[in-house]
Amino acid sequence: MRTLDDIAEEYEFLEGDERYRLLIELGRELDPMPNALKTDATLVRGCSASVWVYPTGEKSELHFLADSNAAITKGIVALVIAAVQDRPAAEVAAMDVTAALAPFDLKNQLSSNRTQGVPNMIALVQEHAARLAQG
Repeated sequence: MRTLDDIAEEYEFLEGDERYRLLIELGRELDPMPNALKTDATLVRGCSASVWVYPTGEKSELHFLADSNAAITKGIVALVIAAVQDRPAAEVAAMDVTAALAPFDLKNQLSSNRTQGVPNMIALVQEHAARLAQG
């Protein structure tokens, strides 16, 4: 998976439909998530599309699997995952993921339907990280 900085650098030079294509490409680059993990327990609430996030990895290196039934939304969750993937739990728990995603200006680039679940995606990832960091 590409780093968030690499993605932001590419995103900055794109416009309109090219940005949508990049998000779709990012979604395709996510590690495959087995259908058995797409359950009510891994479903992110508040998203207009179905989004699943499943934490794996350990305290020293978090890893997440994610998927969505909508291509653009899958790209958005890929951005969230890129911000935190393979980092220590304590770092992810303390991180300002919203600020890390600010260069993408998602609220102004995408419809509110597509971005309404982003805070819930971030919260789910950070709550898992906080539980691991404390325990």
